[in-house]
Amino acid sequence: MTAASAPLPPASLVEPEEVDTTRKPTRMSRAEARAAAVKGKLSSPWTSLVAILIAIVWTVPTFGLLITSFRPRSEIRTSGWWTLPWNFELTLENYQEALFGSSTSLATYFVNSIVITLPAVIIPIALALLAAYAFAWIDFKGRNILFVAVFALQVVPIQVTLIPLLSQYVDWGIAGSFWVIWLSHSIFALPLAIYILHNFMKDIPPSLVEAARMDGAGHVKIFFQVLMPLLTPAIASFAIFQFLWVWNDLLVALTFAGGTTDVAPLTVRLAELSGTRGSQWQLLSAGAFIALVVPLIVFLSLQRYFVRGLLAGSVKG
Repeated sequence: MTAASAPLPPASLVEPEEVDTTRKPTRMSRAEARAAAVKGKLSSPWTSLVAILIAIVWTVPTFGLLITSFRPRSEIRTSGWWTLPWNFELTLENYQEALFGSSTSLATYFVNSIVITLPAVIIPIALALLAAYAFAWIDFKGRNILFVAVFALQVVPIQVTLIPLLSQYVDWGIAGSFWVIWLSHSIFALPLAIYILHNFMKDIPPSLVEAARMDGAGHVKIFFQVLMPLLTPAIASFAIFQFLWVWNDLLVALTFAGGTTDVAPLTVRLAELSGTRGSQWQLLSAGAFIALVVPLIVFLSLQRYFVRGLLAGSVKG
């Protein structure tokens, strides 16, 4: 019997080849290679050292402001905040006088800032979500031209619109109220909000929307059940920007609300204190940190959504 006609051994006696299931393809795509290169640069010791130094330099003024806000007036006038280990004397009278003092009463203006900021964040986001959905997923005549026109509104300076808007508010009889501040901040924020949310919606795979339509979902169901859960990073990112801008705004509030106690925000009162009580550093430092603490809490609490909104896509495949 020749070798060619030799019988094959039974299948049970043949040892199967071991397949390495743990082996992964070593070839990376261009995007993965770029991400790996960027990760290597950002994780280098020198980059970490530079980031730590920048963080320290950025934090020192805030730390000094915090210490100064707790020091008595006599200590502030005679020594700097860095002498706290040798002159350890702290007090809460600065915050008590700044918040509830008859000459400052920052508590009232603090409440005004909250009343101004929350609607000025919610209103433009609600309107921009609807407009962004229309631009992204509803095909209508002139959609691209209208979107470019909305995007171009971002180049209009706010200062150009102050006098025409104020004249219009006076004609309507609503000047000096919260409504004019809400409307103004919403008008100024809408172009950027529509642009950001539109870009996020366009990154969502069309297959998700098409599958929902095949199941009989309409625009309302698609918007709330399919797209809204994926837009959380984008909404949080813009909400942080808008909150910080409105909370720290002085120009719009001073123009449309004036300096009245019923409407003016915290920034207007702090500007008045810096002019009339510029020598009372204990009140100014306490008031400045009162205005700082709320944006700081908001940013730290929404930081993870902020990073996801800047660096990540709406879905990952």
